[in-house]
Amino acid sequence: MEEKVIDESRQGEALMLQDNNQGKRKLFLESYGCQMNFSDSEIVASILKNEGFSTTQDYTEADVIFVNTCAIREGAEQRVRNRLVEFKHAKKKKPEMIVGVLGCMAERLKEKFLDEEKIVDIVVGPDAYRDLPNLIGKVEGGQKAVNVILSKEETYADITPVRLDSNGVSAFISIMRGCDNMCSFCVVPFTRGRERSRDPESIVKEAKELFDQGYREVTLLGQNVDSYIFAGGGLKKEILTEEQKANATTFAQLLEMVAQIHPDLRIRYSTSNPRDMTDEVLHVMAKYDNICKYIHLPVQSGSTRVLEVMNRGYTREQYMDRINAIKRIMPDCAISSDIITGFCTETEEEHQETLSLMEWVEYDFSYMFAYSERPKTLAERQYKDDIPEEVKKRRLTEVIALQQKLSEKKTKAQVGKVHRVLIEHESKKSADMWMGRNTQNTVVVFPKGNYKKGEYVNVLVEKCTATTLIGKAID
Repeated sequence: MEEKVIDESRQGEALMLQDNNQGKRKLFLESYGCQMNFSDSEIVASILKNEGFSTTQDYTEADVIFVNTCAIREGAEQRVRNRLVEFKHAKKKKPEMIVGVLGCMAERLKEKFLDEEKIVDIVVGPDAYRDLPNLIGKVEGGQKAVNVILSKEETYADITPVRLDSNGVSAFISIMRGCDNMCSFCVVPFTRGRERSRDPESIVKEAKELFDQGYREVTLLGQNVDSYIFAGGGLKKEILTEEQKANATTFAQLLEMVAQIHPDLRIRYSTSNPRDMTDEVLHVMAKYDNICKYIHLPVQSGSTRVLEVMNRGYTREQYMDRINAIKRIMPDCAISSDIITGFCTETEEEHQETLSLMEWVEYDFSYMFAYSERPKTLAERQYKDDIPEEVKKRRLTEVIALQQKLSEKKTKAQVGKVHRVLIEHESKKSADMWMGRNTQNTVVVFPKGNYKKGEYVNVLVEKCTATTLIGKAID
């Protein structure tokens, strides 16, 4: 399972309903972690909007505070605990305030959260959001409330998410939930349950509605989108016959269905697993200009032995085969990755293998972390966390330094070219500049002129920073 962390600037971001500020009760909703958590928060907002809630960006005036949490690394959990200390002071002034913890951290700790964090009233796992109105009612009646039951069926397919703090241009669509991969370092299979795919018709319907509302980009989300498969009739992937699999909707077919909605609807997706990515998906990507030429393909380690200890299900050579396939079918495709340094038993030579693989692939960018042991994972039960912290951090520093060099090289290679850019919002550094991204997911900034948010613009790139392209719009 991969949890691609969203832009760090959004960690702990207070999320607002764009079309509902008239409710009698105030909700403060804050999300941490991956794109899936932000997507889940939109489902929570939809459920509570129907219960008469409006949102606020000031938690001190809220009737209910919900924190949607991440459990993939210890640092993410500590940020949540620190935030709860701040909420504790607000609750002292307003004792009737309800504080709830949602998501993966809630699922991992369950009832313990009520004892560990004395101000928490509600603990709700990722599959129990429909129960929130009932749980809030219990707390208002003087009880604490917990629902962390994991589901084998829940996909929230019938709930239209309320777009939170949206730029009105880009939106997430969850296409599946849960994860069947048991990577030894990862807690997600225990916090999000078994894998189940959402029916393709509901996904296409949601994408069409977003396009009609003016959105021009959707990101299809799943812990492992390449294993998406829907056979209908409530059939689960693990019990499908070969005939049923042959007649089921695959991720490649779903991708094509969404791409056919309209040429001006851009499609991105996250995250892929190297052992499941097929050439069929790559050929569909190459066929449609509106499917972005960007793939996040986590490797985690460049050593086959370490990959085996991680239970990743592929070798270094098999990963390289997938990279070769991407470059053969889509030579202009950008590639990013996740990398963990200092995993259990990793030697210095194996660390060097990771660096050499990075240089061979030439990643456009990567999400890089030192190994953080998580409770209940296979690694915690079977392996000793035996790499000293200073060694983990030194190896991480080397990985980051190499990636910065690779990113700068890839960015410079795009200077002098014309890029089709979807305008997302004003540049954070200048109100006179627009910011958007090209198909490879690289940030592009250029003077506003008469262009508007949500429009596609051809931009001639004249210069760059290490990670950002700077240019001017041309006809």
